[in-house]
Amino acid sequence: MDNIIEVNNLSFGYGEKFILKDVSFSVRRGDFLGIIGANGSGKSTLMKLMLKILTPLSGNIKMFGQNIEDIKSWNKISYISQKLNFFNSSFPTTVEEVVEANLFSQIGLFKRPKKCHKEMVYQILKKVGMEGYRKTLIGNLSGGELQRVFIAKALINNPEILFLDESTVGIDAKSEETVYSLLTDLNRNHGLTIILITHDIFQISHIANRIICLGKNGLLEQDLKNGMTEDILKEIYGQSLIDFKDKRWD
Repeated sequence: MDNIIEVNNLSFGYGEKFILKDVSFSVRRGDFLGIIGANGSGKSTLMKLMLKILTPLSGNIKMFGQNIEDIKSWNKISYISQKLNFFNSSFPTTVEEVVEANLFSQIGLFKRPKKCHKEMVYQILKKVGMEGYRKTLIGNLSGGELQRVFIAKALINNPEILFLDESTVGIDAKSEETVYSLLTDLNRNHGLTIILITHDIFQISHIANRIICLGKNGLLEQDLKNGMTEDILKEIYGQSLIDFKDKRWD
């Protein structure tokens, strides 16, 4: 399985304080990679570096075999941040219109979408189980439904990599399970490479095939082919599984 992302000796910080130092790892095509760690450990910073939102102090990142500085088109990549924290749900727009917004390069600025574009939106909403909500105003959706709409929006251009930063923050347990099931299906049955930042170490242990943990000792990497055992948790966190039962990191 070939590497779709390679991170080499990456460092980032402000002034003399390092947030990340000499971080190296790779992401294989088809991976479901979970990024975990304590608050302030640099999880979101790492993702923003991979997305070229931030510039590293040293090191380099390759994506699809190219240095990210040389990548001209980012159509193969989609990113979902913690949108539920700041999205203006009172804005009078429908589910269909939100997803269509990511087709502007095909539709054209200030042009009406054609029948083929409407069909693309319908099909992608069907994939996330939201086709019956096309004409529903965004403000009338639950947190879990809204998150599925954002996933549909991210998928409309058929990306090869999906980045998500705390995709289940602010939604109820049932909706959280629905989102995780959707991501698992996209990864296992549709071959989408997924990189997910999460505080939920127990859920990620069941859906990801690999994790990286950012902590005091730098980066630890673990293949989850046989699940996340108590020994692995103890190695990463310094505590047993019993100590972590029902505990989540913010």
